[in-house]
Parts: sequence; structure tokens; C-alpha cells
Amino acid sequence: MHDSMILFVLLVIVFTLLIWGRWRYDLVAFAALMVAVVTGVVPVEQAFFGFGHPAVVVIALVLIISKGLSNSGVIEWLARYFIVSSRKLGTHIGIMSGFAAALSAVMNNVAALALLMPLDMQAAARANRSPALSLMPLSFASILGGMITLIGTPPNIVIAEYRGSALGEPYGMFDFTPVGLAVASVGVVFVALLGWRLIPQDRGKHNAGKELFELGSYVAEVNVPEGSPAVGQRVRELDDVAAEHDVEVLGLVRRGVRQPGAARRVEIRRGDVLVLKADAAGIEGFVGSLRLEYAGNSKGKNGLPESEQTMLEAVVPRGSRAEKRSARSMRLMYRHGVTLLGVSRQGRRISDRVRELELQAGDVLLLLGERERLEDIVGWMGCLPLAGRGLQLVQRSKAGLAVAIFAAAVVLASTGVLYLPVALGVAAVLMVLAGIIPVQRVYDAIEWPVIVLLGSMIPIGVALESSGGTALIADSLTGLTADFSPVVVLLVLMAVTMTLSDVMNNVATAVIAAPVAVQVANSLDVNPDAFLMGVAVAASCAFLTPIGHKNNTLVMGPGGYRFGDYWRMGLPLEILVLLVALPMILWVWPL
Repeated sequence: MHDSMILFVLLVIVFTLLIWGRWRYDLVAFAALMVAVVTGVVPVEQAFFGFGHPAVVVIALVLIISKGLSNSGVIEWLARYFIVSSRKLGTHIGIMSGFAAALSAVMNNVAALALLMPLDMQAAARANRSPALSLMPLSFASILGGMITLIGTPPNIVIAEYRGSALGEPYGMFDFTPVGLAVASVGVVFVALLGWRLIPQDRGKHNAGKELFELGSYVAEVNVPEGSPAVGQRVRELDDVAAEHDVEVLGLVRRGVRQPGAARRVEIRRGDVLVLKADAAGIEGFVGSLRLEYAGNSKGKNGLPESEQTMLEAVVPRGSRAEKRSARSMRLMYRHGVTLLGVSRQGRRISDRVRELELQAGDVLLLLGERERLEDIVGWMGCLPLAGRGLQLVQRSKAGLAVAIFAAAVVLASTGVLYLPVALGVAAVLMVLAGIIPVQRVYDAIEWPVIVLLGSMIPIGVALESSGGTALIADSLTGLTADFSPVVVLLVLMAVTMTLSDVMNNVATAVIAAPVAVQVANSLDVNPDAFLMGVAVAASCAFLTPIGHKNNTLVMGPGGYRFGDYWRMGLPLEILVLLVALPMILWVWPL
């Protein structure tokens, strides 16, 4: 009982920190593991066994294979048939959502959204409408599709492997399909017919192609070099040139100090820094007209001629390396030769220097550098590229080979010829050997924060179970619902799990909820598979907030969404999921 109490206190602290979101979830989980080891509730010899757990290995391999599928050009080829700007909005959302759900069933749902999100934004730009109307449905559909198979979403992998340790045999590739397919199908129909109409009307009045990412959205800094026509002029005298390029001059920085207000009457000197607000093209035109230089990228610092430099837009997802760090702390310019030109933060005012600004999840970055180097650095930062280069899938000739390798792995794993981690491992090796995934980019495909989170939480979850803590939670749940049938208990467990998943990482939710599900089922003397499936569905359903699932965070900036926008479509969707999933679980996995 003493160990259980320590673990309960530790988990409460972990949950609080995860919900608060001030610190990265992987660091919080690893710190909790260290505390558990030091206090003795997790044996020293078991401290790191979670990092070799099959669930961790499978998740890492799925991410690598997902990268291979995206590199092969398969998705690009399929997408040609789905992007038609002349389609009605509801039809477009229905087709894209169905495509996203299907894609998420066979690859990691975060990777699926990363592929389809730029395509959807292109379609919105062609149709001259805001992507805010379609990005949230696309995100929700990709989450729903992940429920269909074992490899679609990390919670399914966690649940499957826990069943193997608790009941003797893990779930197979398609054991999740009957329930997951029903939930995903109904959910996609909902978001296509009704869900998108629940998005606040104000979000749909703006064309994100011109506003959310461009006109007036970036705050950037440019240097005033010797010989610039701006030298000797007052800031207000630049109004005509600024108007010509749709640029707003927000202020001036001199010797590292930003001048009061907009510094309209300040005379510009060599070495000053002008603070601008404009789209990428406007910034470039303004810089060219006045012979200015990009801050931190003056001639000779990176050794690149202007002809080899290009701009790239990328969004900062939750948990990425770039989140809560500045360009200066990451040494983007001096170590990597990449300049952070500007930051878009959903129209909110930015008062800090661009290079010193602490980046937030949902920020859109405007980066300058060499084309290949930009792509590498965006991947290193864990950001999602939004410019056209994010869609250039260069291994088109190997699309058939990539599909064949992946399909063979699925068949071998599903028929029991090969253990799933082994089948996926062989597939990953073959994709590397075939050149579908460059050797130097293999590890870039893995979401290391998720790996660290899961590897840290598994020993804590095992310790909670072995110490009797899981049984205590299960007894409390069954005690509160003692007068109700097992069906109601299952519904309550799903609702609680779903609520937790809305405010914290779904992998952590699944790790803690899976043992509780089996304990509750055993105490009620019913089929534990029904409760495990209930937890799998509920842990994957994070539709109320932008922080519950990484996909929701990814669309926050590009869609111009606010924190309170998600529940409008997410709450009825979660209720619908419960209404569909519960009877399906009871039918496929009877109590």
C-alpha cells in the first residue's frame, strides 16, 4: 500500500504537469520514472525495460514505414484524384476525410495528416476559401481512422501489447477493425455532413491562404545595411514603399533595444533593424526595394548566394524540439545556416524580438536558407512544412515497391508467420536498402518524445499494477457503479478515459487505463476484451482540445483556431463515438 500511495501521488503530479503543458511531456514522464526508481517503487533492474517493450518498438517502426510510404509518392498519386477545387465544400470534406481515415488505418495517423494537410490547404487556396472549414474535420477524421487497425494509432499498440502480457496473447492487426471501422465511418459522415458547420463562423470568413499565412500575418525583422535608401529617412517616410508591398512597419530596433511605439519619427541609421508585418512576398519585395538584409543573414554569414536561398513555411507542433525554444537558443543561423524571418501566431501581437521569441505550438514559421538544408532543419525541429516542397515525394518510381514491402509485412504479421515487430522491422530495413528512406534520415522519422514518454510510463504502469494500485482504482470504480450493470460500468470507464485523453497524451492515458480495464472486468467477472476495446477507442478520441492529440495541434495555426473552437464539433463527435462504439463492442466482444 505504501508503494501504491507513492505511485498515486507521482501520477497525480504527472497528470497535473501534462495538463498544464508548461514542460515537455517526455521530460515529465522520464523525471517521474527517475523519482519512482529512486524511491524504490520501480526496481532498478526494471527502470529501462520499457524502452525495449514491443509497443515502443512497434511505434518507432510504424513511424519509419510511414515515412517510407510518404517518400514513395503513393499518397501524392492518390491525392491527384481527391483535390478538385470545383467540388462543393461538403463533398470535398467528405472525400478528404474518408481518404484521411483510410490512410490513417494503414499508417500512423499523425503522418497521414502531415501528408494531407498541405494538400487540403492547396485545395482551399484554389477554391478561394478558408482552410479553417476543412482542416479540423480532416484532423478529426485522421484520428478516427487510426482506430481501425493495430498500427493506426499508438494507443491500439499499447492496448494490444498489454493484452499479451495480461491475457497471454496480444491483439492482431485487424482485431480492432470491426469496432474501429464502425466508429470511423459514422464519425466521417458526421464531420462531412454536420461537423464542419459547427466551426465558428468567424473562422470561415477569412481566406487563410491570404491571411492566416500571408497578408499581415508574419512579424519579421530586417537589417538596414550601409548604402540602403532607408538610411537617413524617418520610419514614417517609408510608408509609400511599405504600402506598395502591403507591409506594415511595426517599429525599429537599435543596438538591441526596441524604440518606443512604432518609432515613426526616428531617423533610420545603418545597423538598425526594422520590424515588419507582412506576407512572405511582401517582405521580399520590401527588402529588395530598399536594399535591406534579412536579420541574421547578412552577406557572408552563411556563404550562400541569393540564388540558392529559398523560403519555407512550417508549423510548430506540440512536443516538437522547437516548442518553447527560440531561434537563438537553437542557434538556427550560426549552427545550421537557417534564418527565422518571421512568426505568425494567429493574429496575436508579438512584442519580443523574432530571434528571441519563445515559440509556441501552432506558430507558423517563415524560414530562409538553402533548399536542402531547410528541409533537414525543419525535420530536426520536428516541424511540419507547409510550402510546396513538403509535397515533393521524390521516390515516385519506387511507389509499387514501397506498397509491396508494407503489404507483405502486414500479411506476414496478420497470418502469424512473423511476430509483428519483426515483420515491421524487416519492412523498415528493406525500405532503407531500397533507397526509399535515406539512411541518414531514418531516425528523423521517429517521434522521440513519444518513445521516451511510453518507455518511461510503462515501468510506472507495471509498478502500479504489481503494487495493487490498479486493483484499488478498479475497486473504487466498481464500488461507485455497484448498482449498475457491467454495460454502464464500461460506459463510465470509456467516458473517464476519453476525458483524460482530451487533456493529456493518449499514450499515457492508454498505459494507465489498460490495467484498470482488465481489473474492472475481472472484478465483474466479464470479458476483459470488451473493456480493453473500450479503453482503446476512448483513449484515441481526443476531440475537445488542441492539446489532447498532436493532429489537433498541427491544424491549430494553419486553421486560425482558438482553444475553445474544438469542443463545438468535438463534443457531439465524442458523444456519437460512445453511442456507436458501446453497442459495437458488446456485439463483437460480448460480455
